[in-house]
Amino acid sequence: MELTSGFRQLVAEAESRVEAIAVTDLLKESQRQERLFIDLRDIRELWREGTIPGSIHVPRGMLEFWIDPESPYFHKAFADPKPLLLFCNKGWRSALAADVCLRMGIENVRHLAGGFDAWVAAGGAVVKKEKR
Repeated sequence: MELTSGFRQLVAEAESRVEAIAVTDLLKESQRQERLFIDLRDIRELWREGTIPGSIHVPRGMLEFWIDPESPYFHKAFADPKPLLLFCNKGWRSALAADVCLRMGIENVRHLAGGFDAWVAAGGAVVKKEKR
């Protein structure tokens, strides 16, 4: 199988269209509560590593369905007009997902540069995610 575009190219293209926010800026930001933090990682990553306090877990494969009010899977969290901040572990999935959000018409979306790994490395708070 020969690919016409690899993941690195797709991520780079998404990053050229999507605004990223640096962890250092986010940690200093006084109005962090004004954003809806969306954790796109697999649930096993959350169980293993924890998550950013106050974030909502949205499996990456369900994002488009949870956002769209016409979808039977629409999630009430997206009825809130807060700006979205998407994150994953390194910032790759969140860049791709934020690009999809832009294509869906959500203009107030950013992704966390460096993802959860950068958040933890900068000393950002982490809460455990318990298995249900």
